[in-house]
Amino acid sequence: MIQALLEMAVLVAAGVAFRRLSPGVADAAAMRAALSQVVYDILLPALVFRVLVRSPLGGESLVISATAASAVLLALGTTLLLARRLPPAALGAVALASAWPNATYLGLPVLEAVLGARGRGIAIQYDLFACLPLLLTVGLALASRLGQGGPPQPVWRRLAGVPALWAVAAAVAVQAAGLQVPALAQAVLDRLAPAVVPLMLLVLGMGLEFRRPGARRWRWVGWVLACQLFLMPAWVWGITALLPPGPELRTGLVLEAAMPSMVLGVVICDRFRLDTGLYAAAAALSTVAALITLPLWHGVL
Repeated sequence: MIQALLEMAVLVAAGVAFRRLSPGVADAAAMRAALSQVVYDILLPALVFRVLVRSPLGGESLVISATAASAVLLALGTTLLLARRLPPAALGAVALASAWPNATYLGLPVLEAVLGARGRGIAIQYDLFACLPLLLTVGLALASRLGQGGPPQPVWRRLAGVPALWAVAAAVAVQAAGLQVPALAQAVLDRLAPAVVPLMLLVLGMGLEFRRPGARRWRWVGWVLACQLFLMPAWVWGITALLPPGPELRTGLVLEAAMPSMVLGVVICDRFRLDTGLYAAAAALSTVAALITLPLWHGVL
């Protein structure tokens, strides 16, 4: 796993260096947004459909989604209780950074390296069956309440605007109907899917940005790291020990819970005028720290 993390770290670092140096590029931020859009709209849905159409969906999917949702809600509830006296903008940033992990952009390549094709299925279901729907409902409602960006879109419109969720629906429909994916479509998906992981890691690096959160905010950055890198995986480790789902699934669930804060939260903080500096610092530092804590959790498992 350490070798795989080192390889990923090189790609993330290349993204960071590109954003800072921008050789021959007038606007690195615009390029990052364009690459992210390609991954979000085309490559990730292709990978999601390719993986899910070949994965058995049933009881295991319920275990994955219930485990992921419980970890997110535990972290969110604990943070809102402990940080309730923070100013609203800071509270919203800390809550988002503490509860929602980088389950796809970092979780997918990590689980793929550790568990192969099985890991891809776990990572995708962990995010798309729990984390993302909770983010687009509970997360955005919380950001709207604590921030100043105005009311968010209706829930159905937000969910309908996620291409990967359409890919999930298509894969479930194909499996339910017992259909076979045409050979040409399978070949196209096989061409698109391998590009997802390296581009995800480059985009992750291009999106990492450290901003000083202010002297009084550092302890809450520490709380985010403790929550994402220790509390959530410890919770998942505990509940999967009580109801053992099998060694591979347990490994995948704990590692997904041990992922750092999602980088997308910076965009949400900007949109709703939350404390973006606090969130950016937490996301950047938790990503760096995860390169150390992920092998530790893997060793425990």
